Amino acid sequence: MNVTIFGSGYVGLVTGACLAEVGNHVICMDVDQDKIERLNNGEIPIYEPGLDDLIARNVEIGRIEFTTDLQKAVGHGLFQMIAVGTPPGEDGSADLQYVVAVAEAIGENMDEYKIVIDKSTVPVGTAGKVRERINAALKVRNKAIEFDVVSNPEFLKEGAAIDDFMKPDRIIIGTDNPRTTELLRMLYTPFNRNHDRIIAMDIPSAELTKYAANAMLATKISFMNEMSNIAERVGADIEQVRQGIGSDHRIGFQFIYPGCGYGGSCFPKDVRALSRTAKSIGYEAKVLDAVEATNDQQKEKLFEKISQFYSGDLKGKVFALWGLSFKPRTDDMREAPSRRLLERLIAEGASVRAYDPVAIDEAKHLYPDTQGLEFCETADDALKGANALAIVTEWKDFWSPDFGNLAVQLSDKAIFDGRNLYEPGALKPFGLRYFAIGRGEMLA
Repeated sequence: MNVTIFGSGYVGLVTGACLAEVGNHVICMDVDQDKIERLNNGEIPIYEPGLDDLIARNVEIGRIEFTTDLQKAVGHGLFQMIAVGTPPGEDGSADLQYVVAVAEAIGENMDEYKIVIDKSTVPVGTAGKVRERINAALKVRNKAIEFDVVSNPEFLKEGAAIDDFMKPDRIIIGTDNPRTTELLRMLYTPFNRNHDRIIAMDIPSAELTKYAANAMLATKISFMNEMSNIAERVGADIEQVRQGIGSDHRIGFQFIYPGCGYGGSCFPKDVRALSRTAKSIGYEAKVLDAVEATNDQQKEKLFEKISQFYSGDLKGKVFALWGLSFKPRTDDMREAPSRRLLERLIAEGASVRAYDPVAIDEAKHLYPDTQGLEFCETADDALKGANALAIVTEWKDFWSPDFGNLAVQLSDKAIFDGRNLYEPGALKPFGLRYFAIGRGEMLA
């Protein structure tokens, strides 16, 4: 099948590469000329394990191509997928300007039946706005061309997006036309062979499903972080509590790891957008607001522990920082807890020596020539001259360090662990002071 994807960011590239991999002919269209030139030269602008090889293979055999030619893109695909960004507006609501711009462009250039698919995460009612904008463009042209609008949200985890697309938990199809549902079934047949993963529903329900899923996962994280703060105050160990509640199959172990807050391109933005949607219809979503507030508070935890340890005097201190991305297996630093911590430390007169396996280039882009911030090539290099270590991202590289080396390198022998990577008993022989989340101070 012929598929056009508008937007060559994270969702667009992963979707395009995976659809091409199973035999479809995909055109990815983007208005960013530089990005398209880089893609055509084999440069992938995002980090996602396996994506570069997948795209290179399908470019070579001619199943995926990249263009800025809008007319060519609209003319190519029966399926017109909108996968552009929906950044938060000033009030936290989703900004749909790029979505409706694509819809208008489709209406201005289409000459035959199209299925327009919202892949971007968009509020309830967006499909109607897309339909209105296409109809308006067709009216200007004095054309009457049939089309359908579908909500088909993505559920891709950064770091595991290719597996998520190839072996999805579910494929949500929101449509008001049974024929369109069947055409989408045909498109997704290669990903639906083991058992039927397609869940067809009405369009508003599909639009809300995406937001509800991300809000639920964010809620689990914030709830567990709330419990970790209680645990510290009552002398409990949140890791033991996690084991105790996770063994209940109704709760499970996923997304109940305490830490220094969530970040990324999805959870923060989507929780806010859903809350603003609720407000726009006269409903106060108290749980969503609490989830956001708890997460914002949790991002201060490591700084608070560090500041308390040094009695508020951080001037001249040097901190090794392990992890910059908001989670492992990505270079995404959008709303990452590391940013809050390093900015607070530097503002207090401290210096930061930071290391991340893949996010250094992104960090350099975000913090060019920032005084007091140095980027290191290895985790060990970050330790040189450091008073203490802060761990913000749970990369596997950090799971089993040489504690003897840490004790030698860190002049104050202190570790502030925002991801609870270590068992306190393992640090005792080395005289390291260990401050984790929801465990109080684990003192050797």
